[in-house]
Amino acid sequence: MKILLSSIVLILGSTALRAADKPNIIFILCDDLGYGDVKCYNPEGKIPTPNMDRLAKEGMRFTDAHSPSAVCSPTRYGIMTGRYAWRSKLQRGVLGGLSPRLIEKDRQTVAGFLKNHGYHTACIGKWHLGMDWVVKPGKSVNPLSIESREQVFNVDYDQPISNGPNAVGFDYYFGISASLDMVPYTFIENNKVVKSPTEDRDFAMMFGKAQGRCRKGPTAPGFEVEDVLPTLTSKAITYVQDRAKEKKPFFLYLPYASPHTPIAPTKEWQGKSKLNPYADFVMQTDDCIGQLLKQLDESGIAKNTLVICTSDNGCSPQADFAALEAKGHHPSGPLRGHKADIFEGGHRVPFLVRWPEKLKAGTTSSELVNLVDLFATCAEIIDQPLPATAAVDSVSLLPALGITSDGKPRTTTIVHSINGSFAIRDGKWKLALCPDSGGWSAPRPGKKATILPDMQLFDLSRDLAERTNLVEEHTERVAEMAALLEMQVIKGRSTPGKPTTNTVPVDIFKFSPKKK
Repeated sequence: MKILLSSIVLILGSTALRAADKPNIIFILCDDLGYGDVKCYNPEGKIPTPNMDRLAKEGMRFTDAHSPSAVCSPTRYGIMTGRYAWRSKLQRGVLGGLSPRLIEKDRQTVAGFLKNHGYHTACIGKWHLGMDWVVKPGKSVNPLSIESREQVFNVDYDQPISNGPNAVGFDYYFGISASLDMVPYTFIENNKVVKSPTEDRDFAMMFGKAQGRCRKGPTAPGFEVEDVLPTLTSKAITYVQDRAKEKKPFFLYLPYASPHTPIAPTKEWQGKSKLNPYADFVMQTDDCIGQLLKQLDESGIAKNTLVICTSDNGCSPQADFAALEAKGHHPSGPLRGHKADIFEGGHRVPFLVRWPEKLKAGTTSSELVNLVDLFATCAEIIDQPLPATAAVDSVSLLPALGITSDGKPRTTTIVHSINGSFAIRDGKWKLALCPDSGGWSAPRPGKKATILPDMQLFDLSRDLAERTNLVEEHTERVAEMAALLEMQVIKGRSTPGKPTTNTVPVDIFKFSPKKK
């Protein structure tokens, strides 16, 4: 009996120790923040970002990190599921604020995985992955695109919402359903709106500009877009305060709605950058990140809290590139293109990681990473195997972070543009299976002034700006990479394991008529 009791004590003690050692995990996702908007990535940039720079100084800065898509919803799907969104029914564009749930019912998420292994989980911010509103009888909303003006009042906003963040692994949710320029303009807490959106309003796309308005639609009384960033930050700080009092580790997913449109810095920040309101909004977003870091310090939990700060895609041209560049600031830094594009400016993003207990400060990594890697990273951190069909495109970051010597950093990744164009990286090489940007910059799809090659091959080690298409000089390399991409699509996963299935068929050559 004594031996049995001793064994029980040892087992319980070991379990408690493991729980205590599990780090808190905070994933901060900025919205439309450009690679060149963060000072530590663009020393010639004109926007001060001291708090993101602090993360770089106290942790690791990745220079070759990518969002899986050049736009919002598909990137967020990839972060949550560890799976490329083009494997789902969303293969181009983004969802709307009224779109139904995108994440499949049986799809494991990083939040659900961590919750199952002892974490308290919260999402505070912009969701944009669909949720099931109660649609009025005889009415409809677009399932895979932004709702039309005629649809914005087709929902009964006073009814509970189902299949939102709480249904995919989050204990707590507070935020907005989609981008801040999409209806409804009201906060949601768990499965209900905080205030019924009984008014019909819109907002300026950029503070101080008369032209350009957001989509008009249901708005809660007293709701103002400039209050969203401070409110989300306050909620996140309160959450950290509350969780610091507990022994249980937590996962906080903090998807900010800034500096995406509407570009709405509060009065305190208006004019601070001396560039334009977008730059002011970036500065305010950086300050909010600093407030959260300060709370971690004050709560005494910073040492064993893993903080990742990144962006969902490149900077949007709504930032007014011409005005910024006239004052010497380039939101995409040295990269070609911007949000929506298959070019690097569409999906190469800032990626900062701080974990004082484990990670060496002041380091820079050129390893290739993708935001879908969050899921596998969390699994390795807590030393738990991934389910066979979960996180099929996710690779642990711990080898790249220098925390473990087991495993290998990724050498390939797939990215997707707004119109559904594919590109694959393989080491220094990037192959885009389209003749154009796949997005919003020139040459735009369908607006080609001249005949272009069907594909684009770039050596990023020598040509980061993607100026020289080498597709004709390296036909064998093109064929190899196209075959690699096709294999990863057909297999249903890009990581080792049993083949799985894509939700719908995928055509990687749809914008490239000729297979090279």
